[in-house]
Amino acid sequence: MQIKPALPVSSARHRYDGLTITLHWVTALIVIFMFASAHIWEVLERGTPLRKGLQSVHISMGILLAVIIIGRLLWRLFTVSTGRSKQAPIAMPRLMKAAAHLTHLALYLLLIAQVVLGFLYRWSQAEPFYFFGLFPIPDVFDFDSVMTSTFRMLHNNVAWALIIVAGVHALAALFHHYVLRDGVLRRMLPGRRGQ
Repeated sequence: MQIKPALPVSSARHRYDGLTITLHWVTALIVIFMFASAHIWEVLERGTPLRKGLQSVHISMGILLAVIIIGRLLWRLFTVSTGRSKQAPIAMPRLMKAAAHLTHLALYLLLIAQVVLGFLYRWSQAEPFYFFGLFPIPDVFDFDSVMTSTFRMLHNNVAWALIIVAGVHALAALFHHYVLRDGVLRRMLPGRRGQ
């Protein structure tokens, strides 16, 4: 299998491709919804249809997020290996570039950890759970119920870490856009081809 060489700088992109942009924003919206929904149902009375429905949607969105993360990683590997992800360079200090790379790595690791912990938490409760009511997710582990509180605590802690790191990521993007005016944020915004 031959891998295409990376694009020369002159033909490098000024925006990410449409699929990368879509997956990025869908991931962001799902994470925000899931964080908010988990805090909303905490104030709802236990056993009510609204609380159970919100939890069911939360679980289904978590399953969807798992699929999206796998898709993002596979698409990223493909675009990097074929040179399709090559971006026109933006001048910035090395430390800023390193911080950006570390933040992206942290976001991916936290997303993966959060999804895994979500599954482990549900499996430890020994209750069936479904993807939007369409099909059940099989229980592949036989956890002792004592692990439920551990997985719940870890899932909650990673959720907060994810929101904090994503918030820093968003603030950095806004700093690039409004202060540095270097085009970093525009790369991830939808727009016409070639812009």
